[in-house]
Amino acid sequence: MTKTFNTNGVCLPDRHYMVDLNSRLAIVKTMVDAGDYFTINRARQYGKTTILHALTDYLRPYYSVISLDFQGLSFTDFESEEHFVAAVSRQILLVARDELSADVERELEQYADECMKGVSLSKFFFLLTGLCRKSPKNVVLLIDEVDSASNNQVFLDFLAQLRFYYLKRPGVATFQSVILAGVYDIKNLKQKIHPEAESRYNSPWNIAVDFTVDMSFSPKDISSMLTQYDDDWNIGMDMDRISQLLYDYTMGYPFLVSRLCQIMDKDVKEGSRKPEGKGCWDEEAFQRAVRVILKTPNTLFDDMSKKLADYPKLKEMIYGILFQGRKYSYEAENEKIRIGEMFGFLKEKDGMVCVSNRIFEMKLYNLFLSEEETDARMFTTAEMEKNQFVRGGHLQMELVLKKFCEYFEDIYADADERFIEENGRRIFLIFLKPIINGSGNYYIESRTRNMRRTDVIIDYKGVQEVLEMKIWHGQEYNRRGEKQLLEYMDYYHLQKGYMLSFNFNKKKQTGIKQLRLGERTLVEAVV
Repeated sequence: MTKTFNTNGVCLPDRHYMVDLNSRLAIVKTMVDAGDYFTINRARQYGKTTILHALTDYLRPYYSVISLDFQGLSFTDFESEEHFVAAVSRQILLVARDELSADVERELEQYADECMKGVSLSKFFFLLTGLCRKSPKNVVLLIDEVDSASNNQVFLDFLAQLRFYYLKRPGVATFQSVILAGVYDIKNLKQKIHPEAESRYNSPWNIAVDFTVDMSFSPKDISSMLTQYDDDWNIGMDMDRISQLLYDYTMGYPFLVSRLCQIMDKDVKEGSRKPEGKGCWDEEAFQRAVRVILKTPNTLFDDMSKKLADYPKLKEMIYGILFQGRKYSYEAENEKIRIGEMFGFLKEKDGMVCVSNRIFEMKLYNLFLSEEETDARMFTTAEMEKNQFVRGGHLQMELVLKKFCEYFEDIYADADERFIEENGRRIFLIFLKPIINGSGNYYIESRTRNMRRTDVIIDYKGVQEVLEMKIWHGQEYNRRGEKQLLEYMDYYHLQKGYMLSFNFNKKKQTGIKQLRLGERTLVEAVV
């Protein structure tokens, strides 16, 4: 059976190209051996279900493992303790019947009858202590998709019972370890149920230790996965280069890595490789895959849109970071930052908050711009005249800047300085988007994004251009910007670079001009 890159559900080593998880599983086992209770909280499609599935098999030689999935529980199953006990009993019977003693099995079968009255969580846990006591091996409980239990008081009571028996060990038989997996941590579940009651914010899950295993893919991890693929298909790709590109754009986010690989693999399966066999896995193919992932709907991006709508303060923070160059010091207890991290949108870097990866950043730019472009004259103007900016398949970047200056002066001549300072860069990206849409993309160099300047890397059909956008702050600052731009041109092996300055000096000369710096050319536009 031919292996595939998988982005739907659990990954299986015999069916899918995937990263070797053994080193991660070994770390988790040391936590289980220590008797730790913990939660694997990661963003959507971050490999939680895959690692739980692999962990179940990894632990079975040493422990009796009961692996449940709360996604299989319905809304009704959380309506009362009786319904909850019945549903969980059915799952235990389904996944662990062979490991149960006869009397425990009989009682669970009775509990599984949801018509049985008077079955409480405390009675259910008394049965579970019997299960743990009679088991020939210590018992480990794994529960996936605990998000399905959000807004349900009975689940919090279930956690309280787990905590009670955890604190009673070793005198009372109970689970060796309990592992929960989901996006929301249990404190957030508590907050969602009782947002008005500060005294109830603390969760019964305060017994849990931190789970710090890195589930992202390193360049080495990605390379090991691509090696399996290359062995099967004999692509002859530049393994180090493609692995690094995948990491640079995704920071190892499992779904994004696998989805980009999936797109490039599709070209191989459809027979569109170049004669030398490398056309589907070179840098040009990678940039094509980036364009496809950004414009094709998927569950991860759908969830991103919903979360931004649900958390407007988080959306406001991300907007400020992207378009206004705002800086936020990292503070783990800040609600907006904590929620942004939990969903995988934000991360800490050098003590500051930033968007977690380049693909997310590009998608967020597109989402924000799409909300405004229908009412933006700059977008409409660029959309109507976009054909003039591409000649012979090449983006005419100098003409883009020239026309932007003309349209900007026409549309925003009366705008005040504050408006331009906060929105100028956004206006240019709205102008650029319809011009490159479908054949190009862009990303922002996060190292340079601030209130004064932003460097944009534009990729159009595999050809890259570097543009520096900045607020004018004097000639000396301008010279430093030119020096920085030259360094980026060296990095990307470019002979021409571009600058866009928003200048509020009344004596400014607007328009576009060329500067020769040695053998290289800087094209500077001033508005």
